[in-house]
Amino acid sequence: MNSGIITNIDSAIDLDYYAKFIAGKTALVAQGGGQRSIFTAGVLDAFLLSNFDPFDEFFGTSAGALNLCAYLCRDKGLGRSFVLDLTTAPEFFNLFSYIRNRQNLGLEWALEQIMAYPYKLDLDLGRQTLGDRHFSAAVTDSKDLRDHYFPLMGEDWYKVMIATCAIPRLYNDEIFIGDSAYVDGGVSASIPVQEAWRRQARSIVVIRTEPVLEEGAELSKEIQGKHALMKAPKPISAEELEWFRESFDSVQDHWQQKVEQWKTDWTSFFQQQILRSKEQKRDRGHLDLLNGGRWLFGADDIYRLSHLIGDKFDSGLADMLMVHYQTYSLTQNFLNSPPDDAFVVQIAPSKPLKSSSLMSDKEDLLYDYDLGLEAGYRFVETYTSTENARSSHMPQLTTCAADK
Repeated sequence: MNSGIITNIDSAIDLDYYAKFIAGKTALVAQGGGQRSIFTAGVLDAFLLSNFDPFDEFFGTSAGALNLCAYLCRDKGLGRSFVLDLTTAPEFFNLFSYIRNRQNLGLEWALEQIMAYPYKLDLDLGRQTLGDRHFSAAVTDSKDLRDHYFPLMGEDWYKVMIATCAIPRLYNDEIFIGDSAYVDGGVSASIPVQEAWRRQARSIVVIRTEPVLEEGAELSKEIQGKHALMKAPKPISAEELEWFRESFDSVQDHWQQKVEQWKTDWTSFFQQQILRSKEQKRDRGHLDLLNGGRWLFGADDIYRLSHLIGDKFDSGLADMLMVHYQTYSLTQNFLNSPPDDAFVVQIAPSKPLKSSSLMSDKEDLLYDYDLGLEAGYRFVETYTSTENARSSHMPQLTTCAADK
């Protein structure tokens, strides 16, 4: 099987088969997830502490892109500090200010802070570390809602970083890069693993901010427990997924004739999902999430917050939601069944993280960071042992060839 899973407590991977791929082009992909990306920060800090960087290319979306930036700048703890210190500050997000004054997500403020004392993100060092390798951030074209990828260590670093994090309804401005306007990469490419494959990466490592459920597999007993009933994202049923597919096709072919009916359908659908998600809501006042934070903020929360501030559920939001769910479904299929010429390893938490996309408790964030550290160390150990085993066989193969 050409895929594997590494968590903070266990590994499921065919090392002999994986060894056939790690000598090829290797890519590191980081999912977004808002404050849940503190798990990613833990994984990458484990890499830094292990002096581990076998990667040829890097791909990140939203908070995942920022974590990769800190990794390339060799700044251990910066990703952790960004989430723990800055995204929990009222200058970054305040629910009451958002509802009363439509105050945007404070992306500019957060990036200004990360570039200043005491954080001082060293982009020059990051560019030097990157060298001839490539690092791309996913963004979404606001017109056709297709994913695009921009270099993140170039002169447009600031614009690209804002664009990949510019969540619709939480950040009202589109970001212009060249002549085109872009929004959050999580709309169209929440896990840009297909792009890594399209660029010829054949050993692909994906850092997730939600547990991995293999296609057709049931939840483990641990995830089926009380904690998961309160928090775990509810999988989309086959009927719901088919509804999305039909909806997406209709938008392409008959949007003008169907738009009003679509608004009604989507409103009804998400109202049902909101009622269902109340079973998952914690007692701490967090907004409940349906999609594991695949956008920095959950798609359903965007819908509800739009109502809180008096916005209508318009066709633009419907388009984005449909594209998001459709592309995420395709990505899940890719991760579960990669092409035969590639091997995908997912580094993920063993159970739903305690933190949320926003408004998490700091204790939960620290807990999830430690999970990331454990998963990161486990992957380094797995990769290193596989590489050593592969290398030890190479002289024998060479000798045999010479004897012939």
